[in-house]
Amino acid sequence: METTQLVKGVLDLAVLAVVAREDGYGYDVVRRLRVAGIDDVGEASVYGTLRRLFQSGALTSYVVPSEEGPHRKYYGLTREGKAVLERQTKTWRTFSATVEDLIAAAEAVA
Repeated sequence: METTQLVKGVLDLAVLAVVAREDGYGYDVVRRLRVAGIDDVGEASVYGTLRRLFQSGALTSYVVPSEEGPHRKYYGLTREGKAVLERQTKTWRTFSATVEDLIAAAEAVA
């Protein structure tokens, strides 16, 4: 199965979940997604998702000076972002449980 298509469908949820644990800057969010096992995530996709979630009001941002290079733009969850995370989590759990049921039924007859 092509996991890049799956990642596209759940990237908002995954990014919100990562940022909910701890604020982070773009590449930090990419790194944490990859450490969690989402290896097929592209940096450009994550940066675009962060910008879109910020513009929609789900994320807040602030700049932190860095001694190792350019300043970093950190993202954090807003109240609206927490609500979006809760809604998307519920939707994901319902959907994934349905797919699991379908797979189990297919395996039972195989």
